[in-house]
Amino acid sequence: MKKITILILVLGLVSFLSCKKDETKATLTSTPKAAVLNLASGAKIVLQKANKFDSIQYNWSKSDFGQVVVITYALQMDKAGNNFKDAVILSQVNNLDSLKIMTGDLNTKVLVMEFDPTKPDPIDFEFRVQATINQYVDPLNSASIPQTITPYYEPIIYPLLGVPGSYQGWNPADSSTVVASLKSDGKYEGYLYFNIDNAEFKYTRGPSWDNNWGDDGADGTLNPNGANIKAAAAGYYKLNVNMNTLTHTFLRTAWSVIGDATPGGWNTDTDMTYDETAKTWSATLELTQANIKFRANHAWDLNYGDNGANGTLDEGGDNIAIPSAGNYTVTMDLSKPVYKYKLKKN
Repeated sequence: MKKITILILVLGLVSFLSCKKDETKATLTSTPKAAVLNLASGAKIVLQKANKFDSIQYNWSKSDFGQVVVITYALQMDKAGNNFKDAVILSQVNNLDSLKIMTGDLNTKVLVMEFDPTKPDPIDFEFRVQATINQYVDPLNSASIPQTITPYYEPIIYPLLGVPGSYQGWNPADSSTVVASLKSDGKYEGYLYFNIDNAEFKYTRGPSWDNNWGDDGADGTLNPNGANIKAAAAGYYKLNVNMNTLTHTFLRTAWSVIGDATPGGWNTDTDMTYDETAKTWSATLELTQANIKFRANHAWDLNYGDNGANGTLDEGGDNIAIPSAGNYTVTMDLSKPVYKYKLKKN
């Protein structure tokens, strides 16, 4: 008898909670109202280094989901015309209708999108506010608002790991042989040219040997004060390090251009040449008004395109459109934390 009574109580409780859950769902409106963003700073702004500690305020009207809930508002920014495919979240707040961004913080996010950060040009962006309440309800996006931003140049400081080795004299203080953490998340990446066969190297934090990692057993696991890591033939290597898991990989690469704009179409690569002094890859070739991409080792395992047509390379990114037919010098620069390319019509 007790078991039956308990079972009835449990079933009743489940039914009650289920009804409450359905009741909550029912109160959400079928026509939620999105926020309306207001860029009080204007359609065009020129950021000034002298004002780097000043704030820029963004305001919006609140969204309405049909009931009183905690709403998280995220201010998003992306290159104009990219449909927020690579949206950058500037900041987010709960149940507020405004937030402030430091001028210096905004400048850093814009500056990394410049082809040449030392000579920054105006960039067209779109902004929106995205409102969310939980993972089960679709977010509400405000209408996008255009804004053109001109940043100022200031060196961007990324977390770095040194890569001293036999190819550069085992010098941990050499700032030109490093890999960077673009998102400051403990994951490092970079390309380095090993100018000798059978190069050996290690990773260091800071310009000394106080904190260094090698690979005992050559199994892809990093060990403090471990054995030297050994490469094979001389060449241009892609290095990846995850300090969160103490793992690493390295890959020898040679680069080419491919695409329906090239003489070989999508089936035959046009090889690029590496300039050890400029630290860039380039090729001069005839191109039609079509598309190209860059790929390593004549395979698609590692390739770069351009999401947003902003001159910045994205791994596995979109095809790069050639604006008009002609003879071009195509240059790819993987020597800095933000990878770039340039198309020069000759």
